Formats: sequence, C-alpha cells, structure tokens
Amino acid sequence: MPKPNTTTPGAPCWIDLYTSNPDAAKAFYGEAFGWTVDDTNAEQFGGYFTFLKDGRKVAGGMPSDGQSGPDTWTVYLRSTDAATTVAQVRAKGGNVIVDPMPVADLGTMAVVTDVAGASLGIWQPGQHVGFDVVGEPGSANWFELHTSRYEASLNFYRDVFGWTVTTASDAPEFRYSVFADGDDQLAGVMDTSAFLPEGVTAEWSVYFGVDDTDKASELVVELGGTVVEPAEDTPYGRLARVADPTGTQFKLVAPNDQMPG
Repeated sequence: MPKPNTTTPGAPCWIDLYTSNPDAAKAFYGEAFGWTVDDTNAEQFGGYFTFLKDGRKVAGGMPSDGQSGPDTWTVYLRSTDAATTVAQVRAKGGNVIVDPMPVADLGTMAVVTDVAGASLGIWQPGQHVGFDVVGEPGSANWFELHTSRYEASLNFYRDVFGWTVTTASDAPEFRYSVFADGDDQLAGVMDTSAFLPEGVTAEWSVYFGVDDTDKASELVVELGGTVVEPAEDTPYGRLARVADPTGTQFKLVAPNDQMPG
C-alpha cells in the first residue's frame, strides 16, 4: 500500500470510532495495535478521546448512546472551507447529517452522506490538522469507498472534493479507481455492483497496517472480535476483513511478496 498524503484537499485526514462501549474499544485497540488513549479533554468534548501510537495521533473515538446507529469507523476528508463543501454536498445529491460546527480551536467538522448513501466526515483543520502518522503498522494505511453507484460516486467526489481520479481496473468483474495527487495515491473507489446484493449500503472502509495479517487476525479473535473475511494475498498486500467486539468492521493489510518494491 502507498503511504497516503493527508494534507491534500479532499484527502482522508482523520478517522474516528463511534462506539457503544468505549472502555471495551480502548482495551481492544490497545491490545490489537499497541494504541494508548488521550482522554484529557473528554469531558469538554462529549467524551471524545484520541488514540495514540507511540505518542502520535492515529484516530479518535466517541461514545454513542447505542440507539442512534451501529458502531462504525468514520473517514474524514480534508476541506479548506467546510461550509462551502457542505453546500456542494447538497447541490450534488448528498445529504447532511451534521452541519458544519466548530470544535473549539481544533477545526470545523461536518458529517454527510454521499450520492450513494455512504457516510463520511468533513474536517477543516485548525489546531488539529489530522493524523500524526499513516502508512505504518498500527496506523491507517488505506481508505476505500465501496459503492454500487460507481460512476455517480466518482462524479460526486470529483465535483464536491475536487478529486482527480484515475482508473486502476475497468474489467466488468472488477472496476476500481484511485484518487491521486501526482504520485500520491490517496483513496480508492470500488464498484460493488458485480458481487454485492442490490440494496447494500455504500460505505467507506479503513485498512490498518500490520506486520502479519494472519497473526493479527488471530489476535482479533483472542480479543473478542471476529474474522469476517479471512486473510488472502492480493497485488496490494495480504488483506483480511475483521470486526471488533461490538461488530465494527475494518480491514488489515500487511506487505506480501506480490507487492512491488
């Protein structure tokens, strides 16, 4: 997997976990990835906490009430003007869940759904610019949109976030495009219409880097999670889809011999 550049407008710049069991999440991800927790300002920000890897910010976490939707990882795309981006979301067929709101001096956030119904966050950086580290074991390595409205989704992200999209594969059984900025590959978009049932909601997925996908999958199970899709070799690394103890899904990726370089 390429190391993403999170400073490009429109690029994934942050992720956070919406969880019905924050204590269990802190314990699980701490054991799974070696994360620690900074909850210094949790009381000020509604219980929000930050996951750290070796003292560097890798993700956030927010307690849910268990009633307002499933536990999930949310991907935030960088914006230079959250209000303008949200207006474009509405104009291009998306919906707004949370209107732009300042988060002290840290930045401005919003939560929206795209034209295919995938939920995502928008982050206009202030003092909090996003990830301290990506592309390493124990941190986010890749971000991917799965959608059955492939062309409509590509147009949406071009129009709203200014994406430059290149086609990686256009075979009927596997259509995939990449959002890139020069040589930096920032996110992927996969057409799911060929293999997922009609009506499955579009979604963003996060890949976390590990040294060994099989061992990491075994650890997930030991910690009370589940393996949704067992590890397999791909041209981009050895991948697996897993879930934490409350069912929040994410992916694991480790290098394999098929990867260039």
